[in-house]
Amino acid sequence: TQAVFHYESRDTNPNMQYFKIEVKGLNGGHSGGEIHKGLGNANKILVRYLYLLKNQADFNLCFIHGGNLRNAIAREAQATIGLYPEEKEAARILLNHFTADIENELKHVDPNVQITMASTDRPDKYISDYDAEKLILALHACPHGVIGMSHDIEGLVETSTNLASVKMGDDNTIIVGTSQRSSIESYKNMIANQVASVFKLADAQVTHGDGYPGWAPNPDSKILKVAQDTYKRLFNKDAKIMAIHAGLECGLFLEKYPNLDMISFGPTLRDVHSPNERIQIDTVGLWWSHLLELLKSIPAK
Repeated sequence: TQAVFHYESRDTNPNMQYFKIEVKGLNGGHSGGEIHKGLGNANKILVRYLYLLKNQADFNLCFIHGGNLRNAIAREAQATIGLYPEEKEAARILLNHFTADIENELKHVDPNVQITMASTDRPDKYISDYDAEKLILALHACPHGVIGMSHDIEGLVETSTNLASVKMGDDNTIIVGTSQRSSIESYKNMIANQVASVFKLADAQVTHGDGYPGWAPNPDSKILKVAQDTYKRLFNKDAKIMAIHAGLECGLFLEKYPNLDMISFGPTLRDVHSPNERIQIDTVGLWWSHLLELLKSIPAK
């Protein structure tokens, strides 16, 4: 789900002082496979501070940017604001208290979070107060995280949404990217429409992408049984069978060929869709051996 905000710009005030508010140091991660961890979302943290600041200071919002990929949890975000000199100290005190709250909330999952406020050059333009308030309210209200857990598989996220990115576009636009996931299509549509409703209330133009279909677990899969048997034969231990809250190409294949019997397996990956993404190299050879043995063991039809 994407929202496009149109705004009017104004000339910045030379009597104001300008500051960059920055959220950084977060782990980020996959917006499906790691959404259940409660990782910090830089977009949500930044807008949460701007919302609080708006209630006590008459600041101008000049710039805002956060996140990048729609399937990644935002790990960095920043905004440029203008403040009257007499409000600067109160804004810093608020930021100190706010940072302490965030550090306490994220101490187990994102202990390196940083929120900073530094002087910067005066920009030429700022977003009109009316449009900035609509944007801040909408982003603050936009849901993010786990919406519901599976009733079929214990511990599996069923439905989630990710406030992925906020970017300044051309022609006085701000583009907000989100993504919704669910193993139940109707729930995915529900949360996508809920996100859309928040942005439409703020007069944004909202569009939905095509997305990709879900792939329901099949415990009676014949190819799964062969894969389990070959894994046990090769490595002398049972394979771990699990469902994950992430989009896989198998869902697209199944949409076109509904009678296909499929599994998905591969080497071990860590911190997917973050700068720390890596592969456990010693599992590549194991996976390849398993694949070859699996292909040899598939019964002919």
